[in-house]
Amino acid sequence: MRMTLIGLAALVSAASAFAAEPGAPLLGSWALNLMQSEIPPEARPQSVTITYRDVGSGKWNTTVNIVGSNGHKIDATATYPLDGTPAAGTGYPNVDTIAVKVPAPNVMVAAFYKEGMPRSTRTYIVSADGRTMTENIVWLNLNGKPEIATNRFSRVK
Repeated sequence: MRMTLIGLAALVSAASAFAAEPGAPLLGSWALNLMQSEIPPEARPQSVTITYRDVGSGKWNTTVNIVGSNGHKIDATATYPLDGTPAAGTGYPNVDTIAVKVPAPNVMVAAFYKEGMPRSTRTYIVSADGRTMTENIVWLNLNGKPEIATNRFSRVK
């Protein structure tokens, strides 16, 4: 019985340690690689930077800084739990709510909503060497047809 309790305590301790760092490879700043983007050249922004920060209590903060092709800037931010619970986002015209899960240390799944309606679902996957993040985006276009696009980001810091 004592060995079982010690084993259980060790397992709980190990699981807690993993839960405390569910997405460490994702944390930091990432810049869109425009040459590997599936965004049509005429619609490509000048730059996109995404920064993920652990703010404690099982929550992260994301800031997204976009400079559009015309120089227009968008600065969006959200602080959210990693359990899929919806949280408010500000600064991006087509998103007011975000829900996020980190199912593996290098994977994030994020759902974006505007006024209760789904806008897109995105997965972010960090490469084994930690230098590249792939973003897969799924959404319905203006004609109601599903589309999928992939973008690549490079670690800034």
